[in-house]
Amino acid sequence: MYIIIALVALVFIVLTGVVISRLQGVLKSIDKTGSEEVETSGNKVNGAMFIVILIGGAVSITWSYLHAREFFLPEASSIHGRRTDDLFWFSMGILTIPFILVNFLVFYFAWKYQHKKGHRATFYPENHKLELVWTIIPAIVMALLVFTGWKAWSDITAEAPRDAEVIEITGKQFNWIARYGGVDNNKLGDYNYKLIDAQNEVGIDLSDENSFDDFTNPSEMHIPVGRPVLLKIRARDVLHSVFIPHMRVKMDAVPGMPTKFWFVPDKTTADMRAETGNPKFDYEIACTEVCGQGHFSMKMRLIVDDEATYKKWVSEQATFLSTYPEYLAKVPENLKAKAMKYVPAEAATPAADSSATSAGGAGASSSLR
Repeated sequence: MYIIIALVALVFIVLTGVVISRLQGVLKSIDKTGSEEVETSGNKVNGAMFIVILIGGAVSITWSYLHAREFFLPEASSIHGRRTDDLFWFSMGILTIPFILVNFLVFYFAWKYQHKKGHRATFYPENHKLELVWTIIPAIVMALLVFTGWKAWSDITAEAPRDAEVIEITGKQFNWIARYGGVDNNKLGDYNYKLIDAQNEVGIDLSDENSFDDFTNPSEMHIPVGRPVLLKIRARDVLHSVFIPHMRVKMDAVPGMPTKFWFVPDKTTADMRAETGNPKFDYEIACTEVCGQGHFSMKMRLIVDDEATYKKWVSEQATFLSTYPEYLAKVPENLKAKAMKYVPAEAATPAADSSATSAGGAGASSSLR
């Protein structure tokens, strides 16, 4: 081992000597030719090309922006979305000004100060005032951008208002499942990943009575307009990402780490169809995290309803227990009476008879004693 280290050290020493000897040769050649004028071929052509590229680049960038405008997303359909857009364009404006100025000077100076016989450059080894200016001003601008962005992000990830509509959205390969806080109390019940099976895809825990009126929808999500909506986001298998472009909503769905995002939609689907002139317009929830071969198909239709339509839609939904009454067996005995309300009568009868039989058996046992 020591021999290998010694050999490596010897190689580095030899290479260092070679570099130093070559550097000395370069320095000697500089001393000999330092006072001579060097005429560079194509100097004027290269200088002119900088101006051509400057003008051509400016025209191309302007055309590209104007051409792409028709593909921009329309005005955001949520309150925080418009705030996000304002911050984006403010940041772009702040950054575009120095971008244009610096690049203009780089190309212009390359042309103006091209090599000329007899011309000597002026050097400024140090200028403390200039250094303070280009340090303090960018620092203030960056602090402003960071603070405004942080404030907007903190607001939308903070606790949602108490009247928010609570909806859980779970990502799995390769679709979204929306679970609602119920037809009665808007309170999501607990969940447990160990309870996931073919029917109970999100692991609804029926030992929590708030779960009795929960219902799921794997095909579309409805939300009310003009009211806060709290999305509780989960992933069942791999990393996904909830993205609602028209609402400017984006949040990762991470396995084992629930996330959240709340927003206030203020344009219904009907409003957007009228605004865009497209009778087939629909909001969409997409996944922006490559999550496997079927990632391209992972999307869900989002419908923004007015309050009356939304309440009517919720009232028409079948609860998880009414869809799968066999799960009544997983409800604790002391809560079965409450759960019966959400189970079809014909499906609840055997369970009721069972409870009655159990009670009768207990009475008979008591009388025997």
